Amino acid sequence: MTLIFVVFTVISMSSCSSSSDEGEEYTAGFELEIDQDNPNLVNLTNTSEGEYLYLQWNYGNGNSSSKETDKTSVRSIHYPQKGTYEITLTVWGLRNSLTDTKTITKTVSIENDDPDYVQGETLVWSDEFNGTSISSDNWTFETGDGGWGNQELQNYTNGDNAEIVDGKLIITVRKVNDNKLAGSYTSTRMITWGKQEFTYGRMEIRAKLPSGTGVWPAIWMLGANLDQVGWPACGEIDIMEYVGFEPNVIHATVHTPSGYAGDGNGNSKTLETCEEEFHTYGMIWDKDKIQFYTDSQENVTHTYSPANKTANNWPFNKPHFFILNIAVGGTWGGLQGIDNSIFPQTMEVDYLRVYQ
Repeated sequence: MTLIFVVFTVISMSSCSSSSDEGEEYTAGFELEIDQDNPNLVNLTNTSEGEYLYLQWNYGNGNSSSKETDKTSVRSIHYPQKGTYEITLTVWGLRNSLTDTKTITKTVSIENDDPDYVQGETLVWSDEFNGTSISSDNWTFETGDGGWGNQELQNYTNGDNAEIVDGKLIITVRKVNDNKLAGSYTSTRMITWGKQEFTYGRMEIRAKLPSGTGVWPAIWMLGANLDQVGWPACGEIDIMEYVGFEPNVIHATVHTPSGYAGDGNGNSKTLETCEEEFHTYGMIWDKDKIQFYTDSQENVTHTYSPANKTANNWPFNKPHFFILNIAVGGTWGGLQGIDNSIFPQTMEVDYLRVYQ
């Protein structure tokens, strides 16, 4: 059992100004706690009160944030190496001036190195879904019931089918009627386009999948130049796809102009408990290859590495963004029909993490 000490003592709390001439007052404050599932992850919750404009964090590990307007989301910071770290929150008052700021510093002690930490890698972004709502700094909901290029039948809603519960993202697909037509189901498709985009790295997503004939969940990425060059020229990376009519088989695939749709380059793997338990779906992506794995880097699902890289077979040297969704029916998910008795169904996501 790992022993962890968190020092909640405030090292410093200072104000560069008193309240403004108009009488607005605010206080700086935050809470920190070690994540129950990961002793190298520290969750930070803003508790500042009053009227103020921005928050700005210094995490004590060489990283800091810019001014942020999000005052409610829980920030989850990875500290892969044991040590003592001073975390400082600066709160900017309504005058948006250094003379109108307040700061508070707290100390946290990490007792052990992260055994999963790869030397030379840094956790550059994650969403641990530890807040009370889905972060608009990370995600946008795409909406509509136009089939999404695959003759799918779900209507993607503007957040009505996604929520945070007990530190996990829950995407729920619901049946509206028994007609099995476009709009007969509601679901979620959420993307990080324009907000969180990455070129190369190790990506990991821990998730538990829905079940039943007709569901088609996916954890995937598209090139951020989609609006300029279209699909498949932008590139598509399917970290995990699953079709409910084929239980316990996961799929990892890439789509490029040289091979897309049914001719994508990929592989499948049996995973007996993917509907009942959480598993980690990972990808190592560098200038030479994309390698997919499940639960550990040694458990490889598929490797894509064309020897002679061209724009047609390697559009993966540019930023890509994440997509999480559950489709219903469609050209693949609906190959064996839809069982309307299975709904509602959920995909649960514990976290997304990007290391570089």
